[in-house]
Amino acid sequence: QVQLVESGGGLVQAGGSLRLSCAASGRTFSNYAMGWFRQAPGQEREFVAGISRSGVGTYYADTVKGRFTISRDNAKNTVYLQMDSLKREDTAVYYCAADPNLLIIATMPNKYNYWGQGTQVTVSS
Repeated sequence: QVQLVESGGGLVQAGGSLRLSCAASGRTFSNYAMGWFRQAPGQEREFVAGISRSGVGTYYADTVKGRFTISRDNAKNTVYLQMDSLKREDTAVYYCAADPNLLIIATMPNKYNYWGQGTQVTVSS
């Protein structure tokens, strides 16, 4: 079992930056592949970025590639999502997710067993 708590969301102007954090507690954090997802009103939850257990492997949705960076600090049990050049269409609730059984980064939400409560990101024009 692992508990996930996101923070760092807020209101930002288009072109600005935010850094989201996801703090994990419970079992060994470094055993979990991690992902960031987002969900806008009326939309399905979509994959944003994922990172392997070691942090060496990363993968991004095309919509955020080159603008977002995922990283993790296993010593601090935390995964980050640095979001730069934000656009209005990035507005959503952002969730971090974890799973110990993933050997590769997964983009489907149903591959992750543990989820945080979400943090709102709103980008204004």
